[in-house]
Amino acid sequence: MFLKVIACEIAVREICFVAAQAEHVVDLEFLPQGHHDNPTAGRDFIQERVNAVPEGKYDAILLGYGLCGNIIAGLKATHTPLVIPRAHDCITFFLGSHERYQHQQDTQPGAYFYTAGWLECIRRRGDKTPVENAMFLPTRTGLSQSAESAFEEWVKRYGEDQAKYLMEVMGQWTASYSHGVLIEFEFTKLLPLREQVQAICAKRGWQFANIEGDLGLLQQWLNGEWDPKRFLVVHTGGEVIPCHDETVITVKPGA
Repeated sequence: MFLKVIACEIAVREICFVAAQAEHVVDLEFLPQGHHDNPTAGRDFIQERVNAVPEGKYDAILLGYGLCGNIIAGLKATHTPLVIPRAHDCITFFLGSHERYQHQQDTQPGAYFYTAGWLECIRRRGDKTPVENAMFLPTRTGLSQSAESAFEEWVKRYGEDQAKYLMEVMGQWTASYSHGVLIEFEFTKLLPLREQVQAICAKRGWQFANIEGDLGLLQQWLNGEWDPKRFLVVHTGGEVIPCHDETVITVKPGA
């Protein structure tokens, strides 16, 4: 098959690693991380990229997004089938299955997960804020800045009272976590990721942990092994909608 991948840059290293070993011919396109900050605008942008794929060129478009705040809800397969992993967010991609992700959450609640792409997104946007000083990672809305610079920006945008409220909300957000967990692969262990996550944990008073990633889900995706339990295939004219069970996403009835 000839496959087109449209994916979030958060998984650029992992998808490229798997694509280099894929059984099929693959074209890759990575979109800037953070579109789920504004799901409606993000969905529209992803739909534009799907629509821009030349009709008839590829056997399928592989969409590298989880449900991610409903960012893919409403996406349509305009002329080429879409193949989407059944995942609430991208952490499932890196752990290899929804079941393993759920097990990790059950056994280690309060864990905030980091990957190579998660840590590198700040640099891709030219932000030189040390990762341990970033409020949380990553985002396209300015929250990757230090607390001081983010507060100043919010004052300019929203006024001092609203800026104080946002800082309070961010503080509540970080208080819900107790661990920083780095998902590692053999090909990322040469990078200074562990030191970066350890610095983040030290700054926030979190415990550090690291676990081995699993590329099985991504490998099946790129190899065309689309088990309906793990992937949704949206045929031409179909529209993605969320569902509130283990299937995560489905096709809109009648589409």
